[in-house]
Amino acid sequence: MKTNLSLRDYSLLLSLAAIWAFFAFVSPQYLSARNLSSLSVELAITATLALGMLLVILPGHIDLSVGSGVGLVGGIAAVLVIKFGWPAILAFIPAIGVALLLWLGQGALIVRQRIPAFIVTLGGLLMFKGVFWLVIGTQTVPVAPGGRPNIFSLLTTFYLPPQASLGLIAVVVIILSVVTLRARRRRSAMGFAIDEAEMAFLKLFVIAQILMLFVLTVNHFRGIPLTVVILGIVALGIHIITRHTPFGRHLYAIGGNEEAAFVSGVPVQRVVIGAFTLLGGIVAITGLMQTAYSGASTTTVGDLMELDAIAACVIGGTSLRGGRGSVPGVIFGALIMASLLNGMTLLAVPPELKFIARGAVLTLAVWMDVKLSKR
Repeated sequence: MKTNLSLRDYSLLLSLAAIWAFFAFVSPQYLSARNLSSLSVELAITATLALGMLLVILPGHIDLSVGSGVGLVGGIAAVLVIKFGWPAILAFIPAIGVALLLWLGQGALIVRQRIPAFIVTLGGLLMFKGVFWLVIGTQTVPVAPGGRPNIFSLLTTFYLPPQASLGLIAVVVIILSVVTLRARRRRSAMGFAIDEAEMAFLKLFVIAQILMLFVLTVNHFRGIPLTVVILGIVALGIHIITRHTPFGRHLYAIGGNEEAAFVSGVPVQRVVIGAFTLLGGIVAITGLMQTAYSGASTTTVGDLMELDAIAACVIGGTSLRGGRGSVPGVIFGALIMASLLNGMTLLAVPPELKFIARGAVLTLAVWMDVKLSKR
């Protein structure tokens, strides 16, 4: 198992390096501070949604409705701001509430009526898309009245000042160091295997260097985008939930063997419904960010984002059968997807070729998952 994972990680690193090298060669501005800042925003949006998808894939389910939900949530907030004159912060509340209720309902329908998640969420994809178009009247609804910035538009246009960005990264590195040390002590006290101190230090050092390089690069433009901060908060929350709570352990147990988990006393129905409800909240956050990034709610907002989220999970090592997956892996998978799409956009690749590339990446990711699962 360790060999498979190391080979997979090695191949993913090579793939990312190849993608960056290719786009940097054909378009030198690909590695410019401005484009890397734009790439980080796109990564944050894709990775946030993919982290929500992780919660339902771990227990062995899937959700095809998140893309339509992204559009619907952004559309509700935009209409409340523009057509009803609501303050943006207040418009977020019913939009998020609708998402939570919809995904709570989908989760309940899946586990209590024993309908496959594929079917329920496929129906949700179509229904949410239809409701979304009705909400915006198939028109373009801007996120800020008169083009004046508001909290809605600032979700993807606000950047932390350079000094604040450096301070934030320093805090993050300190927190990672403390968490790592505590985890090592806990595992050692329980008799579990741990990395050698030198290896643990090397991992922290590499992470710190990558984060510092990222900050120094984006500081040449405007600083850390707010969306990246939001991604960090979501990633931390999902990591704590999946790795340090009974709820998270139940997710893995259900994905590994649902019957055994049920016999062991795991409240399967409640856990799965909870996972879908949490996904609804993350869909809402992603919907607000994606609509803000587009500058307006249009009929195309959220299109195919469910496929990007699934691909990011699978590329990052999440098994579609459930029971395997991690937050760092999902973020890395999202980085590969965002890097590919950003590069194609920079080169003005025709939409039809983008569809082919995204489909090829998704197919390859699923093939890798099947191959690794057989070993």
